[in-house]
This record gives sequence, C-alpha cells and structure tokens, in this order.
Amino acid sequence: MSETGTATRPAALPTPGRKETYELALTTQGPLYPPSEVMDADGNFVVVGMINRPTAAGGAAPEWGAAVVSPDSEVPEFGRLAPYSVVRELDTDPDGADRDVVLHTLPLPLPCNNYPMLFAPEQLPDAALVERPSHAFHEVPIPDLRAQDGPKVVTPVTFGQWMRASGTLEVAVSEDGGSGTFDFEFSRLVPHSVYTVMSLRARDLDPAGPTRPGPLGVPNVFVTDADGSGRYHATMPDPFPDPELPGANRIINVVVLWMSYQRSYGGAIGEFGLGGDIHAHLKLRGPSFQELRTAGARTPQP
Repeated sequence: MSETGTATRPAALPTPGRKETYELALTTQGPLYPPSEVMDADGNFVVVGMINRPTAAGGAAPEWGAAVVSPDSEVPEFGRLAPYSVVRELDTDPDGADRDVVLHTLPLPLPCNNYPMLFAPEQLPDAALVERPSHAFHEVPIPDLRAQDGPKVVTPVTFGQWMRASGTLEVAVSEDGGSGTFDFEFSRLVPHSVYTVMSLRARDLDPAGPTRPGPLGVPNVFVTDADGSGRYHATMPDPFPDPELPGANRIINVVVLWMSYQRSYGGAIGEFGLGGDIHAHLKLRGPSFQELRTAGARTPQP
C-alpha cells in the first residue's frame, strides 16, 4: 500500500532474452514542426512522413504520406496541430516524376519550428541566434574543409536516391533484463557519408515539458560504404522501464540521421537539429517496443 492507502500496481516484469525485428520506414521528418528536415531548391519542405491534413471539423489530423509543403504553413503552439499548406503531392517512386529533386538543408533560424529545444546546451547555447542559408546537401560548408582534403559527397543528393534506402532493426532485452541491444543493417543510404542514430523517448515531445532527444549510444556514428551500406550496434541501459514507474522515459522510436556537416556531436544529436544539421532518413512510423521491459539496477530501499 502507498502512504495514501491506495494499492500500488506492481512493476511489470522484465522480458529477458526477448527479441523483436523491425523494418525501418523512409522519411524526411523528425517531429511535425518543422514539417520536414529536408527542403527543395525553392525553399519548400520535402515531406515524407505525417502530413497534417485539414479535417471536416476545421482542425487538422496527421496521416502518413508525401508532399511538398510551403514554408508559409501555419505554425501552432507546440503540442497542437494545424493543416500544412500542401503545394503538391510527391511521387515517392525512386524512378518517378520527383526523382531529380535536389535535396537541401533548412536555413537558420529554422522555419515553421515550434519545438522549444536546445539540442547542444554545452556546445552551442546560442543556437537560436545563428543565421545560415539553405544549402544543397552536396554544397554544405563543412567547417575548415579545403578542396585538397578530399570531400566525398560532391554530387547532388536527389529525392530518388533518398527513397532507395532501406534498413532493418533487431531489438533484444539482455538475459539479465537490465539492458537492451539495438542492431541495424542498412543498404542504399547516401554513399560515403556520416550517419548517426538517435533515440526518441516517451517524454521528448511532451508539451508539458519535453526532454532532450539524445544519441542511441555514444559514439552514435557509422559511415556508409560506396554502395550506401552500413551497420550499427548499441547497448542501452534500461531502455524500456515500466511506463508506470515514476520518472520512466522509455525509448519509443529510433531515427537514422544523415549528417550534412559530416560530423557527430558527442552527447548531442546536433547543434541545431530539425534539418539544420541533421536529416531523418529512416525511422519507425510510430511508437514501438511496447511489449519490451527492462529493469536496470536500482538502489536498495531501506
């Protein structure tokens, strides 16, 4: 019994040794605002993910799809939705009508952004004050780069190329129930590129007080080969605590990020996030891992 006399539900038991396998979904989207982490040459968002469509009642509802979205779209307060201003629908066939669209970063400050998050508080506490134009992915001004240093991403990255990627994820709970492993295999990502993997936790998008999204392991880096293939492994401490426990903040999704500045950021996912220096390429379509439970080491109670 608790101090108030109310029965306390016992914590759900761990699921030691349990494994689950997932196919990752193609995307260009992190949270719903900005609508995408990728733009075209005209400054429109190239959205593959949840599209906020108008409803008959005058509101908005997200549904998975692909569209070019105007940067003049309405931006509601964080946690609320408004319909995107859709310029046109996108052809997601890698050989389709939109295959030659050249992909760009978002400018800074980020347009259509309502996410109140400082991603690298120790590295760049003034991130919101930085101004930068949008750049084609192959023309991003990597700090201190000289031509003689041999940059590897030197031709346009197109929407058709982006939409050829694929990835699988195997998640397992350790035999002692205290940790979880994440094993990824990728194919047809952008070749010769730095990618990172981030975790999304249950409270990272909580309007009442979001927690800072973090890396899935540190370092959280892999580099693709000439064919765009790669692998990544991480072991995370207690990633799936019982959601009813006080302070529980489960991993509910993972996002594979193309790093436009070809570097990683230690304990941060990026300096700006949201298309300023990271670009979601693969993820799970919605919250996952609900059936997995871990129970990390806890301090004995007196």
